[in-house]
Amino acid sequence: MRNVIVAATQMSCSKSIDENIEKADGLVREAAKKGAQIILLQELFETPYFCQKEKSDYYVYATELEQNKAVQHFKQVAKELQVVLPISFYEKKNQARYNSLAVIDASGDVLGKYRKSHIPDGPGYEEKFYFNPGDTGFKVWNTQYAKIGVGVCWDQWYPEGARCMALMGAELLFYPTAIGSEPQDGSIDSKDHWQTCMLGHAAANLMPVVASNRIGVEDDEDSGITFYGSSFIAGPQGNKVAEASRTEETVLVAEFNLEQLETQRLEWGIFRDRRPDLYRLISSYDGEITIKGD
Repeated sequence: MRNVIVAATQMSCSKSIDENIEKADGLVREAAKKGAQIILLQELFETPYFCQKEKSDYYVYATELEQNKAVQHFKQVAKELQVVLPISFYEKKNQARYNSLAVIDASGDVLGKYRKSHIPDGPGYEEKFYFNPGDTGFKVWNTQYAKIGVGVCWDQWYPEGARCMALMGAELLFYPTAIGSEPQDGSIDSKDHWQTCMLGHAAANLMPVVASNRIGVEDDEDSGITFYGSSFIAGPQGNKVAEASRTEETVLVAEFNLEQLETQRLEWGIFRDRRPDLYRLISSYDGEITIKGD
């Protein structure tokens, strides 16, 4: 049997990169003690969520992959603990800036990076000011313990991304995120909607989904976000098997039998019975297919 234990974590973030890395390190070690082999940390955990306001001062947070403090630190931790760590970071590459993620295998080697495909732009979540659209396309990685796909935050609202990673052979899906209240309207609570979208990915693909969110209140001048945590691990029927609270720093773990899950997907027939020849509209913006020459 191919069993794997996964973990989701959540924490608050300060203005100190070193303190945030140290706190994340503690959560990873706690998860490893609980047997976790693939451990997810939240989106952009090195810093506060700086995208609340459009400020050029925050561009300084961007680093090249090889110089990023979190990536370099957790390469050593992954090797020491023999765990797989998808690490979110703000990437600088020549004149471009990306919301990126490095996948570190249990050997401590970086298997590759993914650049966030969907970049949001709205009050309190002004990411288009900071990030170019990702150009890597969706990716999966053969880690020591499982073949995994990883999306980043806003990616999690798009079933197309989850399905693409499933079609590429992913056995588990991971989504680091930073989501909370809406600064322009405190009455909006997207927590249930947020979870439901990803529970749908799990159910539609018969595949576990792991999501890690941050907690705490973060203010930037006249803008403030209360991040609502609620990190969770979903089973292959879209059922929550573990869920964190809105306010507590937490480590969640769950175990899955990958061979059993593969058999379930085959028996259910959802991939066998697909009709990609009928799905051309999905590649359009307006629901119409334009043929060259028309």
